[in-house]
Amino acid sequence: MQSARQLYFLGPLDASAALTNNHAPQPFSSYIKALLPFPLPRPKSLEELANHQARLEGQEEDYSNERVVRALYEALNSHDVETVHRLLTADLEWRFHGPPSHQHLMRLLTGSTESFIFIPLRIAVFGSLVIVEGYDKERNVSWVHAWTVTNGIITQVREYFNTSLTVARLANSEPEGGSSPTITVNCQSVWQSKLCDDKSVPGLVLAL
Repeated sequence: MQSARQLYFLGPLDASAALTNNHAPQPFSSYIKALLPFPLPRPKSLEELANHQARLEGQEEDYSNERVVRALYEALNSHDVETVHRLLTADLEWRFHGPPSHQHLMRLLTGSTESFIFIPLRIAVFGSLVIVEGYDKERNVSWVHAWTVTNGIITQVREYFNTSLTVARLANSEPEGGSSPTITVNCQSVWQSKLCDDKSVPGLVLAL
């Protein structure tokens, strides 16, 4: 402890000691850097701090939207009608792709007799869009739900049964240095269904 205390006080930290030893006073931070075994992190700029805050808010939104969708599945499987009504908007937009005999979700939402149980096996969140995939082994059917969550309420669902779904992000890019008005659309796949046989079912693309 004695040597550490001497190392701390013997440097030209004191103004009088610095003048006596003909050394110009140095910033206190320079002595801290000399003592630390690792470099000090570079201070973040305002832009970096704003971007970091935006990422945190985006992660919080994703987590919140996922919780809403998970709560809906729990309510559907337990026939909790009150919770289902609380999580869904009154004018829910529903789109279905697949054999009409597999419209199990709509029968559940309308109160019809339905024994199908939706068990989420894969969940991915892209902002307000929550993608859920599952598979019913007894019926040998795969399904994908694409839920849209707005301010904690589900406003839209796209349902896919025995359909291979690819979620893609579209972006426009203009040619550099050219006068042509042609705009190229880039398509980047960000999610792909995995619980169905891609060779025996139709394939669709959902654009973000």
